[in-house]
Amino acid sequence: MSDHAPLDPRLLEILVCPVTKGALRYDRAAAELISEKAGLAYPIRDGIPIMLPDEARVLGQEREGQGSAA
Repeated sequence: MSDHAPLDPRLLEILVCPVTKGALRYDRAAAELISEKAGLAYPIRDGIPIMLPDEARVLGQEREGQGSAA
């Protein structure tokens, strides 16, 4: 079972950051949608973007306990 289920490209076309209403960048390797303006990374779980600011990672913060191992 993989946490990196593919994101439907149509979702990326319509989704915006809930904080800034700005564009998002898809980081496939990290399974996140990145909002450069807000400085937030929204997780994608089982192919579903979790667009809640409370669930987002602040950019620049190290992801503790996570390495490059799958």
